[in-house]
Amino acid sequence: MQLAFSWTIILCFIGFQYFREKQYKSEYLNAQLQVYNINLLKAVENGISYEEYIKTNEHPFEELRTTAITFSGDVVYDNMLQLDSLNNHRMRPEVSGALKKGSAYNIARQSTSDGREYFYSATKGEKLIIRTAIPYSDSLREVLRADWTFLGIMIAISFAMSILAYFATRRLGKSIERLNRFAAKAEKGESFDEGEMFPNDELGSISSHIVQLYAQWQQTIKDRDIAHEAAMREEQEKIRIKRQLTNNINHELKTPVASIQVCLETLLSGMKLSEEKRQELIERCYTHNERLRKLLGDVSLITRMEDGSQLIGKEPVVINNIINEIADELEIMPKEEQFLLHTDFNEQVVIDGNIPLIVSIFRNLTENAIAYSGGKNIYISLIENNEQLCQIRFEDDGCGVEEKQLTRLFERFYRIDKGRSRQMGGTGLGLAIVKHAVQFHGGTITVTNRPGGGLRFDFSLQKQQ
Repeated sequence: MQLAFSWTIILCFIGFQYFREKQYKSEYLNAQLQVYNINLLKAVENGISYEEYIKTNEHPFEELRTTAITFSGDVVYDNMLQLDSLNNHRMRPEVSGALKKGSAYNIARQSTSDGREYFYSATKGEKLIIRTAIPYSDSLREVLRADWTFLGIMIAISFAMSILAYFATRRLGKSIERLNRFAAKAEKGESFDEGEMFPNDELGSISSHIVQLYAQWQQTIKDRDIAHEAAMREEQEKIRIKRQLTNNINHELKTPVASIQVCLETLLSGMKLSEEKRQELIERCYTHNERLRKLLGDVSLITRMEDGSQLIGKEPVVINNIINEIADELEIMPKEEQFLLHTDFNEQVVIDGNIPLIVSIFRNLTENAIAYSGGKNIYISLIENNEQLCQIRFEDDGCGVEEKQLTRLFERFYRIDKGRSRQMGGTGLGLAIVKHAVQFHGGTITVTNRPGGGLRFDFSLQKQQ
């Protein structure tokens, strides 16, 4: 690129010099003819005829055509052509130029009178215009030709200097070329990663430093954008969940509140009610109140895990003890509702966690199995236990659920059979609490249909966080 630019300048200079030299030679030739024209004008003004002056004075060039023209363009003398063959010359370029400027010349114009090419030079006098013309011949062309010896020397010197400059600036050109590519990519915000290193010179060192700074800046921008996008997604998700939670809570509260209000309005109306009816209304109020209390408690627990998880305390928790408590609670259930608990914990499992939250995992899974599975057996097994985590499986032998509903079981207020769930006193938040409690302890939970019937929950709990 630099070499092409240099040669463009050199060729422009050589071209300018070439045309300047031709112009100089043309002006030099014109100056000689102008001297002759002026002397001829003076001679004619002193009464000397054209023929006498031409015969008695030396011509600057052989075969010189001399023409006398009036200001109106009429030819009054021509030493080579008959006057009756010549038309008006006022519009000849050299003649019109002399009328305006006093003198003018024209290079290689073909004569309309005899068809030959001439070099014309015209000079304006007081009454006439004298025009001399030299026909183009080999000798005249040689006079006007530019000196190619000088131009050849200039080209040779320029070529030699270009070779030296090419080798001297080759490394510099590579650095500039790579910097140009870097600037183009930087302008578009693209990454610049090329295997070739910059030359080990001052410009190369500066260039490498610039590219390195740009790469660091680009990585910082990328990390910032990723973090910002993640934060925005998280914030939007929180807003969506809270809005959904508010709507669901509002919906869940309507039925018990309305029922309690109806019962209380009936009791306060002064109607004569039997003692049995009054007791029924009071029990109904109590039942709905318990449902509200449990709903508010579940909502409060989820909110605490989402917004204040760093404030929830942790301590060593023995999982085996919690399972034993579940077993004791199942044993005191009525015979017709009783579930058998089968455990496969061949070792003691201790994690650093929150006791109420871990209890809520097992209790909600147990209550869910009792209320909705339709089975009679619960199986709790230790699948894996190492220094980092424990993997636990919780199963029932009930009817299970449809495959398309499995992915929604952990959604808040999602119920497979809404009417039956409300009759059983469920809030629709049990499995959502289980999921949040597992995640609070650094684990994950999945649900599938058990091959023998029922649901299978596999979850992990981190021992140290």
